[in-house]
Amino acid sequence: MTETGKKSMLCPNCRKLISSDEPLCPYCGIANPGSSWKRYMGRGALGGPGDIIAVLLYSNIAFYIISILLNPRGIGFAANPFTFLSPSDQSLFLLGATGSYPIFFFHRWWTLVSASFLHGSILHIFFNMAALRQLGPFVVREYGSSRFIIIYVLSGVAGFALSTVAGVPFTIGASASLCGLIGAILYYGKSRGGFYGQAVYKQATGWVIGLVIFGLLFPGINNWAHGGGIAAGALIGFLAGYGERKEENMRHKTLATACTVMTVLILLWALFQAFYHRFI
Repeated sequence: MTETGKKSMLCPNCRKLISSDEPLCPYCGIANPGSSWKRYMGRGALGGPGDIIAVLLYSNIAFYIISILLNPRGIGFAANPFTFLSPSDQSLFLLGATGSYPIFFFHRWWTLVSASFLHGSILHIFFNMAALRQLGPFVVREYGSSRFIIIYVLSGVAGFALSTVAGVPFTIGASASLCGLIGAILYYGKSRGGFYGQAVYKQATGWVIGLVIFGLLFPGINNWAHGGGIAAGALIGFLAGYGERKEENMRHKTLATACTVMTVLILLWALFQAFYHRFI
């Protein structure tokens, strides 16, 4: 029998059934598991796996539409499919494009985050969002929602930071973050081993080879950001672990929430800056 007045809950860290007034979780040892903050953290920074992918997809699409509407006269309608329906450089700069020019001349360091949500054409965003739909669910499944957020956000920052140091003047796109997902998949496949792990590793290696070939054949590809994203994703995968080796814990959820809050604030700041300088 249970004592009257006590309520049961799932520990926000280990997801075991415990009493809500426990001072420590008897399974994982987390302090004060019944606090409202830790219970919120335990639900994840952006909800379930499908919610996370959907939020990223809609955010990228929304910023692409805004970049078009911000300066309609600057839209590119060239016959070249790689530049069709392309926002103006002015719109992209105002909304947070990154690179050595925005960062070193205008000190817009926050653009290391915002640039991942901007795209240069309809084809650019289509391919990147298709890649997110393909790669995202796998990383969420194997690493968990919180580690997915950490990998996605920090890999984008790392990739763009490397390309900025390398002297790339002006750059945008979700590909640095997507390459971070590929790096995490590479580490997962290599670390897990076995038939399944080897198959995953070979497929991810094929993606990397394809990126290298694509980057060499077509101008304007930010290979520095791709390489930095892959390296960062593999490193974060190594440091954070994946589901079969290490369950997500409160540290992962706290860092994921910090990445989410940082990204939301920066995107809101980017919107304010863009509309302020464009219309006021």
